[in-house]
Amino acid sequence: MTYTVDADTQQALDDFKSFDVDTQLGLLWYGYLDIKDELQPAPPQSVEVVGNAVYDQIEALSPEEQLQAQRDLLSGKATGATTAYNALSPNAKLEVWLLLSQGMEKGSIIQVPSDYQLPAQTDEFAAKISKLSLEQRISFMLQVI
Repeated sequence: MTYTVDADTQQALDDFKSFDVDTQLGLLWYGYLDIKDELQPAPPQSVEVVGNAVYDQIEALSPEEQLQAQRDLLSGKATGATTAYNALSPNAKLEVWLLLSQGMEKGSIIQVPSDYQLPAQTDEFAAKISKLSLEQRISFMLQVI
């Protein structure tokens, strides 16, 4: 399924894609923290079940393998987890990332190091994202993932 995006969201997507995968992961984490209270708490069961299946695969890995799996999901590298992930609907993929973020909060998924700082060149990107509505941010996420 293809989603259309407005010019502001498209610019944010272009900027996001210019960052390395670890910076992208950091931006996703901080983006999650920014909107987590506004997210719908219960996805449809069809989304939740398949999203949980991919999440469970990643959660069972060592912390280093969890990080690599997240990198692989974003970069599209072919692995067991990405094969299952790529077969998901966009909403189920979004559920995987939500579960990963929640797992980071709980400590079951490798966390962003406490001293991690986003590169200075992400400041302009963050300012653009902060101006987007919740719907635009979700559209952005659906395009990224």
